[in-house]
Amino acid sequence: MILALLFLLWSVGFIVFWRFPKCEGGGSVSPVDDLSVIIPARNEARNIGRLLSSIRSGDRLPLETIVVDDGSEDDTAAIARDLGATIVEPGTPPAGWRGKTWACQQGGLAARGRWLLFLDADTWVLPNGLGLLAAETGRRRLDALSLAPYHETSRCYEQFSAIFNLTTCMGVGAFAVWDSPESPGGLFGPCLLIDREIYRKVGGHEQVRGEILEHMSLAPVLRAAGARLACLAGRGVIHTRMYPDGWYSLIEGWTKAFAAGAAKTSGIRLSLVVIWIFGSLLPLLGLALIPWMGWHLGIWGVAYPAFVIQWWVFLQRIGRFSVWTSFFYPVVLVIFFGVFGRSFLLRIFGREVVWKGRSISSI
Repeated sequence: MILALLFLLWSVGFIVFWRFPKCEGGGSVSPVDDLSVIIPARNEARNIGRLLSSIRSGDRLPLETIVVDDGSEDDTAAIARDLGATIVEPGTPPAGWRGKTWACQQGGLAARGRWLLFLDADTWVLPNGLGLLAAETGRRRLDALSLAPYHETSRCYEQFSAIFNLTTCMGVGAFAVWDSPESPGGLFGPCLLIDREIYRKVGGHEQVRGEILEHMSLAPVLRAAGARLACLAGRGVIHTRMYPDGWYSLIEGWTKAFAAGAAKTSGIRLSLVVIWIFGSLLPLLGLALIPWMGWHLGIWGVAYPAFVIQWWVFLQRIGRFSVWTSFFYPVVLVIFFGVFGRSFLLRIFGREVVWKGRSISSI
Protein backbone atom coordinates (compact mmCIF):
# COMPACT_ATOMS: atom_id res chain seq x y z
CA MET A 1 0.00 0.00 0.00
CA ILE A 2 2.76 2.45 0.93
CA LEU A 3 4.71 1.60 -2.20
CA ALA A 4 1.63 2.14 -4.38
CA LEU A 5 0.98 5.52 -2.74
CA LEU A 6 4.58 6.59 -3.29
CA PHE A 7 4.42 5.53 -6.93
CA LEU A 8 1.24 7.58 -7.37
CA LEU A 9 2.83 10.67 -5.80
CA TRP A 10 5.95 10.18 -7.91
CA SER A 11 3.78 9.93 -11.03
CA VAL A 12 2.12 13.25 -10.26
CA GLY A 13 5.42 14.97 -11.07
CA PHE A 14 5.32 13.64 -14.63
CA ILE A 15 1.64 14.53 -14.93
CA VAL A 16 2.30 18.23 -14.27
CA PHE A 17 5.63 18.36 -16.17
CA TRP A 18 5.10 15.80 -18.90
CA ARG A 19 6.89 17.60 -21.71
CA PHE A 20 9.14 20.63 -22.24
CA PRO A 21 9.64 21.03 -26.01
CA LYS A 22 12.33 23.27 -27.47
CA CYS A 23 12.38 25.40 -30.59
CA GLU A 24 12.75 23.09 -33.59
CA GLY A 25 12.99 25.75 -36.29
CA GLY A 26 12.12 24.93 -39.86
CA GLY A 27 9.62 27.72 -40.40
CA SER A 28 9.44 29.66 -43.65
CA VAL A 29 8.41 33.02 -42.17
CA SER A 30 11.23 35.00 -40.58
CA PRO A 31 10.57 38.12 -38.51
CA VAL A 32 14.26 38.62 -37.62
CA ASP A 33 15.00 41.22 -40.30
CA ASP A 34 12.08 43.29 -39.04
CA LEU A 35 12.66 42.65 -35.35
CA SER A 36 13.06 45.15 -32.53
CA VAL A 37 14.77 43.79 -29.41
CA ILE A 38 13.54 45.62 -26.31
CA ILE A 39 15.41 45.29 -23.02
CA PRO A 40 13.94 46.87 -19.87
CA ALA A 41 16.93 47.47 -17.61
CA ARG A 42 17.43 48.91 -14.13
CA ASN A 43 20.90 48.76 -12.59
CA GLU A 44 22.01 46.06 -15.02
CA ALA A 45 25.59 47.18 -15.69
CA ARG A 46 26.79 43.71 -14.75
CA ASN A 47 24.56 41.98 -17.30
CA ILE A 48 23.71 44.31 -20.15
CA GLY A 49 27.04 44.00 -21.94
CA ARG A 50 26.79 40.24 -22.18
CA LEU A 51 23.29 40.37 -23.64
CA LEU A 52 24.06 43.10 -26.17
CA SER A 53 27.31 41.42 -27.24
CA SER A 54 25.46 38.14 -27.78
CA ILE A 55 22.95 39.89 -30.03
CA ARG A 56 25.67 41.63 -32.04
CA SER A 57 27.65 38.42 -32.53
CA GLY A 58 24.67 36.31 -33.59
CA ASP A 59 24.06 34.78 -37.00
CA ARG A 60 21.10 37.09 -37.58
CA LEU A 61 20.98 40.76 -36.61
CA PRO A 62 17.75 42.49 -35.59
CA LEU A 63 16.50 45.73 -37.08
CA GLU A 64 17.28 47.54 -33.81
CA THR A 65 18.09 46.96 -30.17
CA ILE A 66 16.45 49.24 -27.62
CA VAL A 67 17.50 49.44 -23.98
CA VAL A 68 14.89 51.13 -21.80
CA ASP A 69 16.90 52.56 -18.92
CA ASP A 70 14.51 52.38 -16.00
CA GLY A 71 16.17 54.96 -13.75
CA SER A 72 19.45 53.08 -13.37
CA GLU A 73 21.93 54.35 -10.79
CA ASP A 74 24.89 52.62 -12.42
CA ASP A 75 26.50 52.56 -15.89
CA THR A 76 23.75 50.55 -17.59
CA ALA A 77 22.92 53.26 -20.14
CA ALA A 78 26.55 54.13 -20.91
CA ILE A 79 27.51 50.50 -21.52
CA ALA A 80 24.46 49.94 -23.71
CA ARG A 81 25.13 53.09 -25.74
CA ASP A 82 28.77 52.07 -26.31
CA LEU A 83 27.52 48.73 -27.66
CA GLY A 84 25.27 50.40 -30.20
CA ALA A 85 21.89 50.15 -28.48
CA THR A 86 19.27 52.86 -28.72
CA ILE A 87 18.56 54.25 -25.26
CA VAL A 88 15.02 55.11 -24.17
CA GLU A 89 14.52 56.89 -20.85
CA PRO A 90 10.90 56.39 -19.81
CA GLY A 91 10.96 58.55 -16.70
CA THR A 92 9.28 57.74 -13.40
CA PRO A 93 6.45 55.22 -13.74
CA PRO A 94 3.03 56.89 -13.39
CA ALA A 95 0.73 55.89 -10.56
CA GLY A 96 -0.55 52.35 -10.98
CA TRP A 97 2.38 51.17 -13.11
CA ARG A 98 5.21 48.83 -12.16
CA GLY A 99 8.70 49.79 -13.25
CA LYS A 100 9.06 46.89 -15.67
CA THR A 101 5.63 47.24 -17.26
CA TRP A 102 6.19 50.98 -17.79
CA ALA A 103 9.62 50.34 -19.33
CA CYS A 104 8.25 47.64 -21.64
CA GLN A 105 5.38 49.88 -22.70
CA GLN A 106 7.69 52.75 -23.61
CA GLY A 107 10.06 50.42 -25.43
CA GLY A 108 7.18 48.93 -27.39
CA LEU A 109 5.93 52.37 -28.41
CA ALA A 110 9.42 53.42 -29.57
CA ALA A 111 10.09 50.25 -31.59
CA ARG A 112 9.95 50.26 -35.39
CA GLY A 113 9.98 46.54 -36.09
CA ARG A 114 7.01 44.42 -37.03
CA TRP A 115 8.06 41.98 -34.33
CA LEU A 116 8.95 42.93 -30.75
CA LEU A 117 11.27 40.76 -28.68
CA PHE A 118 11.22 41.64 -24.97
CA LEU A 119 14.25 40.24 -23.13
CA ASP A 120 15.32 40.55 -19.50
CA ALA A 121 18.80 41.99 -19.10
CA ASP A 122 20.16 38.88 -17.35
CA THR A 123 19.55 36.73 -20.44
CA TRP A 124 21.71 36.25 -23.50
CA VAL A 125 21.07 34.98 -27.01
CA LEU A 126 22.93 32.01 -28.45
CA PRO A 127 24.51 32.48 -31.92
CA ASN A 128 21.54 31.09 -33.83
CA GLY A 129 18.96 32.07 -31.22
CA LEU A 130 17.14 34.79 -33.13
CA GLY A 131 16.95 32.60 -36.20
CA LEU A 132 15.43 29.75 -34.18
CA LEU A 133 12.89 32.09 -32.61
CA ALA A 134 11.94 33.37 -36.05
CA ALA A 135 11.69 29.92 -37.57
CA GLU A 136 9.58 28.56 -34.71
CA THR A 137 7.21 31.50 -34.87
CA GLY A 138 6.72 30.94 -38.57
CA ARG A 139 6.45 27.15 -38.32
CA ARG A 140 3.71 27.35 -35.69
CA ARG A 141 2.11 30.46 -37.23
CA LEU A 142 2.20 32.27 -33.91
CA ASP A 143 1.45 35.82 -32.88
CA ALA A 144 3.47 35.46 -29.68
CA LEU A 145 6.15 33.04 -28.48
CA SER A 146 7.55 32.97 -24.95
CA LEU A 147 10.58 30.96 -23.84
CA ALA A 148 11.80 29.85 -20.43
CA PRO A 149 15.54 30.68 -20.61
CA TYR A 150 17.87 27.79 -19.88
CA HIS A 151 19.33 28.55 -16.45
CA GLU A 152 23.12 28.52 -16.30
CA THR A 153 24.64 28.32 -12.81
CA SER A 154 28.11 29.08 -11.53
CA ARG A 155 28.18 29.31 -7.74
CA CYS A 156 26.81 26.83 -5.22
CA TYR A 157 23.97 28.98 -3.88
CA GLU A 158 22.56 29.39 -7.40
CA GLN A 159 21.55 25.73 -7.29
CA PHE A 160 18.74 26.72 -4.93
CA SER A 161 16.92 28.45 -7.79
CA ALA A 162 16.21 24.97 -9.16
CA ILE A 163 12.87 24.42 -7.42
CA PHE A 164 11.67 27.96 -8.13
CA ASN A 165 12.37 27.60 -11.83
CA LEU A 166 10.84 24.14 -11.87
CA THR A 167 7.58 25.14 -10.19
CA THR A 168 7.38 28.20 -12.46
CA CYS A 169 7.49 25.91 -15.49
CA MET A 170 4.94 23.58 -13.92
CA GLY A 171 2.62 26.48 -13.15
CA VAL A 172 2.62 28.26 -16.51
CA GLY A 173 0.00 25.87 -17.85
CA ALA A 174 1.67 24.48 -20.97
CA PHE A 175 3.52 21.28 -20.09
CA ALA A 176 1.22 18.96 -18.14
CA VAL A 177 -0.23 15.79 -19.65
CA TRP A 178 -3.45 17.57 -20.59
CA ASP A 179 -1.75 20.82 -21.75
CA SER A 180 -0.56 22.03 -25.12
CA PRO A 181 2.43 24.38 -25.46
CA GLU A 182 0.22 26.36 -27.84
CA SER A 183 -2.47 27.09 -25.25
CA PRO A 184 -0.55 28.28 -22.19
CA GLY A 185 -2.21 29.73 -19.13
CA GLY A 186 0.61 32.26 -18.77
CA LEU A 187 3.86 33.40 -20.36
CA PHE A 188 7.48 33.53 -19.24
CA GLY A 189 8.68 36.94 -18.13
CA PRO A 190 12.28 36.94 -19.41
CA CYS A 191 11.54 36.31 -23.11
CA LEU A 192 8.52 37.27 -25.20
CA LEU A 193 8.42 37.62 -29.00
CA ILE A 194 5.19 39.23 -30.17
CA ASP A 195 3.68 40.70 -33.31
CA ARG A 196 3.60 44.48 -32.92
CA GLU A 197 0.09 44.71 -34.37
CA ILE A 198 -1.30 42.33 -31.74
CA TYR A 199 0.71 44.03 -29.01
CA ARG A 200 -0.69 47.44 -29.82
CA LYS A 201 -4.17 46.08 -30.44
CA VAL A 202 -4.42 45.03 -26.79
CA GLY A 203 -2.80 48.23 -25.55
CA GLY A 204 0.59 46.69 -24.83
CA HIS A 205 1.60 46.36 -21.20
CA GLU A 206 -0.99 48.91 -20.11
CA GLN A 207 -3.46 46.08 -19.62
CA VAL A 208 -1.18 44.55 -16.97
CA ARG A 209 0.48 47.74 -15.75
CA GLY A 210 0.08 47.08 -12.02
CA GLU A 211 1.00 43.39 -12.03
CA ILE A 212 4.16 41.96 -10.49
CA LEU A 213 3.89 38.95 -12.80
CA GLU A 214 2.82 40.81 -15.89
CA HIS A 215 3.65 37.84 -18.10
CA MET A 216 1.09 35.61 -16.38
CA SER A 217 -1.64 38.23 -16.73
CA LEU A 218 -0.77 39.11 -20.33
CA ALA A 219 -1.58 35.65 -21.72
CA PRO A 220 -5.38 35.81 -21.18
CA VAL A 221 -5.41 39.37 -22.55
CA LEU A 222 -3.74 38.19 -25.75
CA ARG A 223 -5.97 35.13 -26.06
CA ALA A 224 -9.06 37.32 -25.73
CA ALA A 225 -7.78 39.31 -28.72
CA GLY A 226 -7.50 36.13 -30.78
CA ALA A 227 -3.70 35.85 -30.62
CA ARG A 228 -2.00 32.49 -31.19
CA LEU A 229 0.43 31.85 -28.31
CA ALA A 230 3.02 29.27 -27.35
CA CYS A 231 5.46 28.61 -24.51
CA LEU A 232 8.60 26.54 -25.06
CA ALA A 233 11.92 25.67 -23.44
CA GLY A 234 14.71 28.13 -24.16
CA ARG A 235 17.68 25.76 -24.22
CA GLY A 236 19.88 26.50 -27.21
CA VAL A 237 18.10 29.79 -27.88
CA ILE A 238 17.96 32.04 -24.82
CA HIS A 239 20.00 31.35 -21.68
CA THR A 240 20.20 33.18 -18.35
CA ARG A 241 22.17 33.36 -15.15
CA MET A 242 19.90 34.56 -12.37
CA TYR A 243 20.94 36.39 -9.22
CA PRO A 244 24.74 36.26 -9.55
CA ASP A 245 25.17 38.81 -6.72
CA GLY A 246 24.69 36.36 -3.86
CA TRP A 247 22.13 34.88 -1.48
CA TYR A 248 20.40 38.19 -0.78
CA SER A 249 19.57 38.85 -4.42
CA LEU A 250 18.30 35.28 -4.89
CA ILE A 251 16.02 35.43 -1.84
CA GLU A 252 14.71 38.92 -2.60
CA GLY A 253 14.28 38.12 -6.29
CA TRP A 254 12.13 35.07 -5.68
CA THR A 255 10.35 36.60 -2.69
CA LYS A 256 9.01 39.59 -4.62
CA ALA A 257 6.69 37.49 -6.74
CA PHE A 258 6.43 33.88 -5.69
CA ALA A 259 3.24 34.03 -3.64
CA ALA A 260 1.69 36.12 -6.42
CA GLY A 261 2.65 33.39 -8.86
CA ALA A 262 0.89 30.75 -6.76
CA ALA A 263 -2.21 32.95 -6.68
CA LYS A 264 -2.26 33.06 -10.50
CA THR A 265 -1.90 29.29 -10.92
CA SER A 266 -5.07 27.27 -11.39
CA GLY A 267 -6.29 25.46 -8.28
CA ILE A 268 -6.01 21.97 -9.75
CA ARG A 269 -2.52 22.57 -11.10
CA LEU A 270 -1.32 24.18 -7.87
CA SER A 271 -2.77 21.29 -5.84
CA LEU A 272 -0.94 18.74 -7.97
CA VAL A 273 2.36 20.60 -7.61
CA VAL A 274 1.88 20.70 -3.83
CA ILE A 275 1.04 16.98 -3.79
CA TRP A 276 4.18 16.19 -5.78
CA ILE A 277 6.36 18.27 -3.45
CA PHE A 278 4.79 16.52 -0.45
CA GLY A 279 5.44 13.16 -2.11
CA SER A 280 9.08 14.13 -2.64
CA LEU A 281 9.48 14.59 1.10
CA LEU A 282 7.83 11.32 2.16
CA PRO A 283 10.86 9.06 1.50
CA LEU A 284 13.03 11.23 3.72
CA LEU A 285 10.37 11.21 6.43
CA GLY A 286 10.02 7.45 6.12
CA LEU A 287 13.76 6.89 6.49
CA ALA A 288 13.84 9.15 9.53
CA LEU A 289 10.97 7.28 11.23
CA ILE A 290 12.30 3.75 10.70
CA PRO A 291 13.85 3.50 14.21
CA TRP A 292 10.49 4.35 15.80
CA MET A 293 7.87 3.04 13.37
CA GLY A 294 9.71 -0.04 12.17
CA TRP A 295 8.68 0.53 8.54
CA HIS A 296 10.51 -1.52 5.99
CA LEU A 297 13.78 0.07 4.91
CA GLY A 298 13.52 -1.35 1.40
CA ILE A 299 10.46 0.74 0.50
CA TRP A 300 12.13 4.02 1.36
CA GLY A 301 15.43 2.83 -0.04
CA VAL A 302 13.72 2.47 -3.43
CA ALA A 303 11.49 5.54 -3.20
CA TYR A 304 14.21 8.08 -2.44
CA PRO A 305 16.42 7.19 -5.45
CA ALA A 306 13.31 7.23 -7.64
CA PHE A 307 12.58 10.82 -6.64
CA VAL A 308 16.25 11.75 -7.02
CA ILE A 309 16.22 10.45 -10.61
CA GLN A 310 12.97 12.27 -11.32
CA TRP A 311 14.41 15.54 -10.00
CA TRP A 312 17.51 15.00 -12.13
CA VAL A 313 15.41 14.50 -15.27
CA PHE A 314 13.35 17.61 -14.57
CA LEU A 315 16.28 19.86 -13.69
CA GLN A 316 18.23 18.92 -16.81
CA ARG A 317 15.31 20.20 -18.86
CA ILE A 318 15.39 23.67 -17.30
CA GLY A 319 19.04 24.43 -16.54
CA ARG A 320 22.59 23.41 -15.71
CA PHE A 321 22.06 22.00 -12.24
CA SER A 322 24.39 19.63 -10.42
CA VAL A 323 23.51 16.00 -9.78
CA TRP A 324 24.07 16.83 -6.11
CA THR A 325 21.17 19.26 -6.25
CA SER A 326 18.93 16.35 -7.18
CA PHE A 327 20.47 14.10 -4.54
CA PHE A 328 19.98 16.70 -1.79
CA TYR A 329 16.65 17.99 -3.08
CA PRO A 330 15.11 18.01 0.46
CA VAL A 331 17.57 20.78 1.39
CA VAL A 332 16.49 22.72 -1.71
CA LEU A 333 12.87 22.31 -0.59
CA VAL A 334 13.65 23.73 2.87
CA ILE A 335 14.90 26.95 1.24
CA PHE A 336 11.86 26.92 -1.03
CA PHE A 337 9.44 26.70 1.90
CA GLY A 338 11.25 29.51 3.67
CA VAL A 339 11.18 31.87 0.68
CA PHE A 340 7.60 30.97 -0.22
CA GLY A 341 6.47 31.51 3.37
CA ARG A 342 8.20 34.88 3.48
CA SER A 343 6.64 35.90 0.17
CA PHE A 344 3.21 34.77 1.34
CA LEU A 345 3.42 36.68 4.63
CA LEU A 346 4.63 39.85 2.91
CA ARG A 347 1.72 39.58 0.53
CA ILE A 348 -0.81 39.01 3.32
CA PHE A 349 0.43 41.98 5.34
CA GLY A 350 1.04 44.27 2.34
CA ARG A 351 4.75 44.69 3.11
CA GLU A 352 7.32 45.72 0.52
CA VAL A 353 10.40 44.05 -0.93
CA VAL A 354 13.39 46.14 -2.01
CA TRP A 355 14.54 45.09 -5.48
CA LYS A 356 17.24 46.91 -7.48
CA GLY A 357 16.94 49.90 -5.19
CA ARG A 358 13.17 50.22 -5.58
CA SER A 359 10.48 49.23 -3.10
CA ILE A 360 8.00 46.81 -4.60
CA SER A 361 4.65 46.29 -2.97
CA SER A 362 3.87 42.59 -2.63
CA ILE A 363 0.17 43.07 -3.41
